[in-house]
Amino acid sequence: MEELSNTIRTPTYSHITKEDLDHIYEPAEDSFLLIDALEKDLDLIRERKPSLCLEIGSGSGIVITALGSVIGSQCRYVSTDINPRACNVTRETGRLNGIHIHSVCTDLVSDVIDDVKGSVDILLFNPPYVVTPSEEVGEGDLEYTWAGGKHGREVMDRLFPSVDSLLSLKGLFYLLVLKENDPSDIEQVMSKFGFSCTCVLSRRTGPENLSVLRFFRQR
Repeated sequence: MEELSNTIRTPTYSHITKEDLDHIYEPAEDSFLLIDALEKDLDLIRERKPSLCLEIGSGSGIVITALGSVIGSQCRYVSTDINPRACNVTRETGRLNGIHIHSVCTDLVSDVIDDVKGSVDILLFNPPYVVTPSEEVGEGDLEYTWAGGKHGREVMDRLFPSVDSLLSLKGLFYLLVLKENDPSDIEQVMSKFGFSCTCVLSRRTGPENLSVLRFFRQR
C-alpha cells in the first residue's frame, strides 16, 4: 500500500532547460499558490477518493504532478496544453516524480471532453489571466501562457460552460484568478451553471493579488 504524505512537496523539475523556458511557462508564484491551495484542501480531496484528475494548460506539469504525489496511483492523471512542447515536458515531469500523466495537445478540453465527460473528480486550471489587448491572446508559445485578453477572462470564460459536462457528481474545480479578473463575477457566472464557490487561498505576489477558487456542485 502506498505511503502518502500530508504535505505536498515541490516536484523535481530540473530537467526543464533554458530552451524549454523560451516556449513554456516557468513554474512561478501562481503555480506554487495553486499547489499550496491543494495542500490546504488535501483532506477534502482525499475524502472524495478521486479516480480522475485533469489539469488544463499544464505547462511544466508541476501542479498535477504535485497532486499526484499525495493522491497516489489509484487516480488517473490527464493533462492538456495547446503547446506540444509543454505536453512533452509535463509527461517528463510526471515520469521523474513517479507519476504517469497522459498529456494531450489540444485547445482547452477539445480532444478529451468526450473521453472524460462526467468523470473528472479534480479539475485544475491556472489560466492565462493577465489583462491584455484581445489580439495578444494565443499569440506565440509564451503569450499563450499568460495573455488573458479583456479583464484577463477571455480564455477562462471559454472553459466555464464545459465544467458541468466535465465534472463528476463529487467533482471539485480549482481555478487560479487575479483580482482584475473579478472573482465575484466569476462566482456568479459559475452559479448559473450550478456551482457554489469558496476561496481556498489568496496571496499578494508583487503587484498581483492572486486567489484560488474552488467550485463544487450546488446541493
